[in-house]
Amino acid sequence: MQPQKIKTSICIIGAGPAGATASIFLCKAGIKHVIVDAASFPRDKICGDGLDLNTIRVLNHIDPTIIEKELVTSRNRITASQGFRFILPNGRKVDIMRNTATNAGNYAGRPMFFVSRRFDFDNLLVSKIDRSVADVQLSTRINTITRTGKTWMLEGEGPSGKIEIETDFLMGADGDHSIVLKHLGERKVDRNNYAGAVRQYWSGVEGMHTDNLLEVYFPKSLPLSYFWIFPLPDGKANVGYGMASNYIARHHINVRKAFEELIKTDPVLIPRFKNAQPLENVKGWGIPMSGNDRKAYGDGWMLLGDAASLVCPTSGEGIGSGMISGYVAAKFLQRAFVQNDFSEKMFTHYNREIHKRLRTEEKVYRFINSIPPRVFSFGINTVLSTWLFKYWLSNKAMKKWIDTAYTKEIEVKLT
Repeated sequence: MQPQKIKTSICIIGAGPAGATASIFLCKAGIKHVIVDAASFPRDKICGDGLDLNTIRVLNHIDPTIIEKELVTSRNRITASQGFRFILPNGRKVDIMRNTATNAGNYAGRPMFFVSRRFDFDNLLVSKIDRSVADVQLSTRINTITRTGKTWMLEGEGPSGKIEIETDFLMGADGDHSIVLKHLGERKVDRNNYAGAVRQYWSGVEGMHTDNLLEVYFPKSLPLSYFWIFPLPDGKANVGYGMASNYIARHHINVRKAFEELIKTDPVLIPRFKNAQPLENVKGWGIPMSGNDRKAYGDGWMLLGDAASLVCPTSGEGIGSGMISGYVAAKFLQRAFVQNDFSEKMFTHYNREIHKRLRTEEKVYRFINSIPPRVFSFGINTVLSTWLFKYWLSNKAMKKWIDTAYTKEIEVKLT
């Protein structure tokens, strides 16, 4: 049987949040392209499932009605949250919520976070790709990448057999284990900017906040790590635990076992889980964090999302930053497509634009990594419990963050 042959100007490998977002905005610009993913959708993806304000901001650019019509109203699949709860190493709870009294009016009906299984959210994004512009090839795994001159040749397997894709420009949005990264020889793990994490869905976790706050607990026994409980509909929760890879390696920690032990023995967590039931086995994954400034562009290629190491290093959130990179990538590609020039010079400022919203978090993370673990725990206990910190977050920072996410256009400077 002859392979299916496709010729295109642009091919995106990976239809997760970064790749799907890039495809959506290329479609809006009327630029025909191919997007490929090894999975069929909907499909699960190991993740914390939190959708932050970066995610909300890009969704508003996709469709200003999408938050109200498809997230807020999907209460059987998606949880709206009004803030987050820190549980400090000393056991004290610090709730950070937007001040509904001062943030009423324009902020009514504007949640700060959502929690959605990737099974549902990624499928929503893929459904927004305009099939009249994009050739969507799902259940299609790319096995080899070669380049001759300025042309990329991708070979793989699809539902109907072998497939060959010839393209001028290649976008790697296929995650931490990206085949594009491997082809470029850039698949290297930097433990100083990497983390290990596990996730497990649970039912019946007690003590959840009525406003569905996203909970982050900093265990006293294991500094430089955090345990999370993110509420999902129907009494379920995404429960997980993450730790910096350099700390894991230095202290020979098994993150999966540490997670299970915390649930069984930690005095803060024991009452929360005494009547709860796990809904799946513990699943683990690696988190490529922003901070190593991996070069994410070149002559005829570009990296997005996890493939570009764009996970926020302080929160571990990668969906929003991945979607931002998809939006930014589409803007750079629009110019390149119009000028019929996919050379490296067209993307010189791409790294700057995808990292500029992460610079503060990168600096904070480097500082945290530079201090002794005990000092970190003391600092968390002291700083996060002060009334000034809570006031600034609840009344000043949140208002600015929400206003930016819901009302301001994403600025992309191409030069």
